Amino acid sequence: MSDRIVEMHLPKLGESIVSATIVQWLKEEGDTVMQDEPILEVSTDKVNSEIPAPHAGVLTEKLAVENQEIDVGAPLAKLLIEKKEKVLAAVPQVTSPDIQTQEKNDFLTPAVLNLARKNDVSLEDLTQIKGSGQGGRITKKDVEGFIEKPSLNNGQVEPKPDVEKLPMTGLRKAIAENMVRSFYQAPHASLVAEVDVTDIMQAIKANKAAFIEEHGVKITITSYIIQAIAQAVQKYPMVNASVDKDTILMKRFVNLGIAVSIENGVVVPVIKNCQEKGLLCIAKEVARLSKHARGSTLSQEDIADGSITMTNFGMSGMHIGIPIIRHPEVAIVGVGSIHKTVSPISDTAFGVRQKVFLTLTFDHRVIDGIYGADFLNHIKTSLENVT
Repeated sequence: MSDRIVEMHLPKLGESIVSATIVQWLKEEGDTVMQDEPILEVSTDKVNSEIPAPHAGVLTEKLAVENQEIDVGAPLAKLLIEKKEKVLAAVPQVTSPDIQTQEKNDFLTPAVLNLARKNDVSLEDLTQIKGSGQGGRITKKDVEGFIEKPSLNNGQVEPKPDVEKLPMTGLRKAIAENMVRSFYQAPHASLVAEVDVTDIMQAIKANKAAFIEEHGVKITITSYIIQAIAQAVQKYPMVNASVDKDTILMKRFVNLGIAVSIENGVVVPVIKNCQEKGLLCIAKEVARLSKHARGSTLSQEDIADGSITMTNFGMSGMHIGIPIIRHPEVAIVGVGSIHKTVSPISDTAFGVRQKVFLTLTFDHRVIDGIYGADFLNHIKTSLENVT
C-alpha cells in the first residue's frame, strides 16, 4: 500500500440542507488523525455537526476557512493516507508519555475555544491561564474565571468599548439566511385564535405527580397541542405540505418540528410520525429531544424531514407572536403564554378561565384563509374538548 492523497468533502447533512458554514477546525495541518475522528465543526440552520475523517492519515491541507459557507459535496481538506506500517509506527509515538503530557497541557477543547471566541479571549490570553484540568489542561471553568476578572498587565481592569462588534456565529447566519429566504419567497398570512385550556391545565395539575412516577416524564400543554395539530392535519393536509418550485409536495406523515431555544439561536428537533403516536409517546419524545437540544447532542436524524413546525414563544411570557414559516414548509403554529381571564361560563355566570393564543402563519400560495381558519378552529375544538 503506497502513500496517497485523498480529498474529504462536506457530506449531506439532511434532506433539505444544501450548504453549511465552517464553525471551527478541530485539527491543524500536519496533525495525525484517526478514522472517524472529528476534524472540524460546521453549522446549518438546524444544528451544529462535527465532520469526521473518512480515513486515518495526516491532515495536509485545509480547503475551507472558518465562517466560510460551502455547498454539500464541496472539498474540505486533503488527507495523506500513509503506508500501513507508517501509520502503525505513529501510534506509539503519539501516545508516548512525554508527548502525551505536552498534549494535555496544550490541548484546547472545542467547548473552551467556543467560549473564548464568544468572549473575545485571544489565544495569547488562553496561554496565560493556569489550567485546573487533568495534566494542567484548561477547562471551561478556568476560562469563565478569567472572563469574570479580566485585567491588563498593569493590573488595571480592562475597559469595555462603547460599541462592541459581535460577528454572527455560523448557526446565527444560517438561521438568518433561511428566515430571509422563507419570508421573501412565501407570501405570509397569519390567523390568531384564543383557546380555553382550563380543563387541560386542571387535568395536568391533578395527574402531574402520578404521571411522572409512572412514566418518568412530565406531561405538559405542549404534548396536548402537538397531538391536536397532528389530528387537525389529518383533515387539513395542505398545512403539512411543502413547496418545490411549482410543485406542492403532499406528506402522508406528520413530522412535527419543535423550535427549542439554545444559547446561540434556535434548533428544531422533529417528532416523527405524530399521527401514529399517543399522548404518552409524544410526551416522551418532547422530553428526549428537548434534553438533547439543550445539551447540543441532537443527531442528524433528530432534525431531519420536518413537515410542519410549532414554536412556543409563551415560554418568555409573550401572549401573541407572528412566527415566520420554515422553508420549504408552508405552515407554522405559534403558542403564546397561558393567562387567566374572566369569561362567561353560562348565560348568567362568569368565571376565571385559563386561555392561550394560538397563531397560524401559512404560505398564501398554497393555503387559502378559510382553509387555514378551519385548521386552526379544529385545533381549538380539540383542545377545548379533551376528555
